[in-house]
Amino acid sequence: MSDIKQELEKELQNARAVCDVNGGNSAECAAAWDAVEELQAEASHQKQVKPKNSFEKYCDDNPDAAECRLYDD
Repeated sequence: MSDIKQELEKELQNARAVCDVNGGNSAECAAAWDAVEELQAEASHQKQVKPKNSFEKYCDDNPDAAECRLYDD
């Protein structure tokens, strides 16, 4: 997660610099902000991933355990 934050910060600085040089309505400015938005979306997605609890980890390690079996109705 730290890598994405660092990458996001670099892209933010880049987008601001590109827009200062080329103008806020330029295609380069729009592309730079698109890159920022993609990184923000990825960071948001990674935050949504729920870590496994101890029972889920146990079942991953012991799929044949009685308490981990799944039955179809």
